[in-house]
Amino acid sequence: MHDLYDLAIIGGGINGAGIAADAAGRGLSVFLCEKDDLASHTSSASSKLIHGGLRYLEHKEFRLVREALAEREVLLKKAPHLVHPMRFIMPHQPHLRPAWLIRAGLFIYDYLGKREQLLGSEQVFFESPDSPLKANFSRGFEYSDCTVDDARLVVVNAMQAHEHGAKIMTRTICLSAQRMAGVWVLELEKDGQRLWIKAKALVNAAGPWVAQFIQQSLALKPAYGIRLVQGSHIIVPKLYAQNKAFILQNHDQRIVFAIPYLNQYTLIGTTDREYTGDPNTVEISPEEINYLLDVSNAHFKTPLTALDIIATYSGVRPLCDDESDNPAAVTRDYTLALDVTLDEAPLLSVFGGKLTTYRKLAEAALEQLKPFFGDLAPHWTESALLPGAEQFSSIDQLATEIGYKIKGLDEYTIQRWVYAYGTRVWSLIKQAGSVHELGLNFGHGLYALEVDYLVEHEWAVSSEDILKRRTKLYLQFSVDDAQQLDDYLTALHEHRMKKNVA
Repeated sequence: MHDLYDLAIIGGGINGAGIAADAAGRGLSVFLCEKDDLASHTSSASSKLIHGGLRYLEHKEFRLVREALAEREVLLKKAPHLVHPMRFIMPHQPHLRPAWLIRAGLFIYDYLGKREQLLGSEQVFFESPDSPLKANFSRGFEYSDCTVDDARLVVVNAMQAHEHGAKIMTRTICLSAQRMAGVWVLELEKDGQRLWIKAKALVNAAGPWVAQFIQQSLALKPAYGIRLVQGSHIIVPKLYAQNKAFILQNHDQRIVFAIPYLNQYTLIGTTDREYTGDPNTVEISPEEINYLLDVSNAHFKTPLTALDIIATYSGVRPLCDDESDNPAAVTRDYTLALDVTLDEAPLLSVFGGKLTTYRKLAEAALEQLKPFFGDLAPHWTESALLPGAEQFSSIDQLATEIGYKIKGLDEYTIQRWVYAYGTRVWSLIKQAGSVHELGLNFGHGLYALEVDYLVEHEWAVSSEDILKRRTKLYLQFSVDDAQQLDDYLTALHEHRMKKNVA
């Protein structure tokens, strides 16, 4: 007897997790499977921004920008521990874009969407020696957008879905799906074992694999073409003191961000290039490294070489093919393709999308599926707080409360916990009252109590899950430290398996 769900979702990135949360909160029974870890591909390889997309105005994508601008405000309220305002500075280069054009774009950016918490744009002047920019940059423009922990945004949406009854299974491959007797029958594989489920509707949110899944696992033809566009970033030591980001114009008409990252680093990216390889193995190319270094060195006083790079990451954006000649100009808007015929179970495939607009994409997906679920509850996610935002007063207040509760805990770990978990930190801490009750310290403030919490509540399995996507401590951990963590996780998994058998 196979379990029957209302909705099965393939893909544990931001779109899959967002749709799962929305659907589960409307009363649907939901199953989501992800072949790797949550947010393990495109959704954790972003520029870590919740932004309207200032440069999309040049491509006349006003609908997308308006929606994204409004969503900045929504997400600031839904997840104040993960989404934070930041000022962005654009040094002016008259030969690339005239001042009047930038002023006009920023005026539209200020007023196209609702803006309640964020400051408007203004002209700024750079004074040496205080400015981190080279002397030829004398003025620029400053405006507001937001930063986000992208992978954690995915995780908290999966948590919200789970808390509304959804079944979330990571490391689970969907081998095939077939329409049979009015429902979808999915064949899955987890830990070498085959299992089957049924679903009244199927959502394909496989990201870079969206078209491949349709062709290979469903034996159907995709409704739209897809273009894979690679975006890469480099992480370097902190380039400048102030906590503002820079948006750097380049001679190819593209822009590159330099963003303060984790207090110690500067994040520089992104690139745009066609990608034809395996999305599982995407990595930065030497040409991309040189491109990002050249843009940075053309702007900042502090010179960078490849030897300064601490880490890199790359992702593949699955964009709907609009036949643009320029990868940077391919639309970032999303397209939803509904495949259904009389008396057959529906298939909804997600093409494209942005981290910023995931919630609106989920609402649009549920709107398309509404005819198949007559008793579907209305929209609810706009005002619903994400896990960790409940009873959230402020960053400083929560940090003070944690420091008071856990005697001897260092300030760095307190801040990391606040920004990662928000008020869910109390579920992590449990009854602990001092640092000595947090268990084994794996290094850099990662204690066994936190690891156990991530395994139990956030689907973490490996050291990579924890260090790269849950805590961002991978930049500080050595190979040996990570191996010690993996050994602990293996022992913990074996203990849990024995306990379940018993």
